[in-house]
Amino acid sequence: MKQWLERSPLIAILRGVRPDEVIPICAALEAEGVAIVEVPLNSPNPMESIRLLAQNFGDRLLIGAGTVMTPAQVEEIAGVGGRLIVTPHADPEIVQTAKRLNMFAAPGFFTPAEAFSLLRAGADCIKLFPAEGSNPAALRGMRAIFPPGTMVIPVGGIAPDNIRIWHEAGAAGYGIGSSIYKPGDTPEIVSRKAAALVAACRAVA
Repeated sequence: MKQWLERSPLIAILRGVRPDEVIPICAALEAEGVAIVEVPLNSPNPMESIRLLAQNFGDRLLIGAGTVMTPAQVEEIAGVGGRLIVTPHADPEIVQTAKRLNMFAAPGFFTPAEAFSLLRAGADCIKLFPAEGSNPAALRGMRAIFPPGTMVIPVGGIAPDNIRIWHEAGAAGYGIGSSIYKPGDTPEIVSRKAAALVAACRAVA
């Protein structure tokens, strides 16, 4: 996971994307340098979107699913070619299922207790969610007690104008929702949003 985040620290969250639009949206992201894309499972027909992305971009991008709630969903995501699972909550069993299937696991946490339980389960990185309910100072404090090399990705409210403060607090990457895609956005809009976010990341690298 570290190699993917070093290549591109942005995780594009395509919440609400439809299968008939997901390929041009992802192509726009790839063109701007985004390498990690997730389709939340509360999107329309998400497994079909993940299948299409894995089929068309899986050899170049890390494709997966967000809002993963059960181990059974992990199995289904793996079956359509997804290689990354992202959860909104701390469930070690989901992490263990993903690792058994040789997938990357980025589960959600909000407290140190949740974070440690996920790391013990084998999480590749952990998602601070909702980040807008926390703050960079909290991340900085938690990183002081996490094992060396722990990668934390804040998700929620991340935009070009606050990437620097999260970077300085020790964020390894950034989960980006409406700041990179929201339903109705065209590939051209997504391209402009992605370019601004990539530029913000490069400015602090």
